[in-house]
Amino acid sequence: MDRRPGRATRGGWTLSVAAFAVGGLLIGLSACGDDPAAPDPDPVDSVTITAEIVVQGLDAPLFLTAPEGDDRLFVVLRAGRIVIFQAGQLLPTPFLDLTSLVGTLDGERGLLGMAFHPSYATNGRFFVSYTDADDGSVEVVRYTVSANPNVTNAGTAHPILSVQQPFDTHNGGMLAFGPDGMLYIGMGDGGDVGDPLNHAQRPETLLGSILRIDVDGGSPYAVPADNPFVGHPTARPETWAYGLRNPWRFSFDRQTGDVYIADVGQGDREEVNYQSASSEGGENYGWNIMEGTACYDAPPGCPTSGLTPPVHDYAHDPECSVTGGYVYRGSALPNLVGRYVFADFCATWVRSFRIAGGVAEGLEDLADVVPIERISSFGEDGHAELYVVSLRGTVYKLVPETP
Repeated sequence: MDRRPGRATRGGWTLSVAAFAVGGLLIGLSACGDDPAAPDPDPVDSVTITAEIVVQGLDAPLFLTAPEGDDRLFVVLRAGRIVIFQAGQLLPTPFLDLTSLVGTLDGERGLLGMAFHPSYATNGRFFVSYTDADDGSVEVVRYTVSANPNVTNAGTAHPILSVQQPFDTHNGGMLAFGPDGMLYIGMGDGGDVGDPLNHAQRPETLLGSILRIDVDGGSPYAVPADNPFVGHPTARPETWAYGLRNPWRFSFDRQTGDVYIADVGQGDREEVNYQSASSEGGENYGWNIMEGTACYDAPPGCPTSGLTPPVHDYAHDPECSVTGGYVYRGSALPNLVGRYVFADFCATWVRSFRIAGGVAEGLEDLADVVPIERISSFGEDGHAELYVVSLRGTVYKLVPETP
């Protein structure tokens, strides 16, 4: 967690809202100078999208998700609870309460991520990631729902993975199942400024990486045989991609399987990385050699051979921490279909672009009317509609504006 936004090109949408930096929380969500991609002040073919308030008054929400086809919304709260919003009401009993296990809320700690198993409808399993109260390690744990579909069986806790953190920052925390059924885990470099222990460039550490594991093929998991570092003498086989500072939020395009990784920058630039569904893994996204498309803490001309550059990056001021989102695949907003939507924790815009031939194009502002502040995350419901989560306690849904 670490905060930081930028500017875009050509016009498309405007977003209106129907309606703290908290204790040093720079949510895994982090570039100075002019941004080369500023949005057109006079967008063409404009379609208005409204951010409709769904629920407010929550305690530091960090994420939202739902099982496929489910009408409920599951909202992850930083202090350790997962709550359910159903049929217009916030249910009084949490779906899961881990407040006794989640680490103190200094730095960037807390309950950070959640993912439902692809077969949740039949096996009731889901996974969470949080920082441990005792030693600050990042814990990935499996749970199973109880006979009551709105409450977890707390006794089913099944530890999957534990990763020690040298500092209290850059914990990552995103969990997502890919179309291959594997669980992907985002791990930050563990801190501190500049990755002093060089974790992100050492795939043997698990830090500064996206991990890929098979939670159904072994106990607590198996390493997929086609992971890129299987058999490598000095790399952990769980590593799928590396060279990341803090991939606070990443996502799969549910139609193509492509991966979008929003990696929080240090002090100058924010970036979005793109990985085609055809990738065999092993990409090195550059941190701490590069920050976005610029050399980090080095004169121009740093070695870039073998590095995969971002498809989009932007400068700080006032932006500070990219908040990754999703490629929209819902039905309510047809003009947004196929576009990747993202934001920045320190700014108030929401933007989108599309990928064509591996290149980001058509960067557009969605939010320049009554903006949303402190966007900690995006989320998809069980029908692929898109939500915006504000750390200030409000969840919004992107919907078409009605006359």
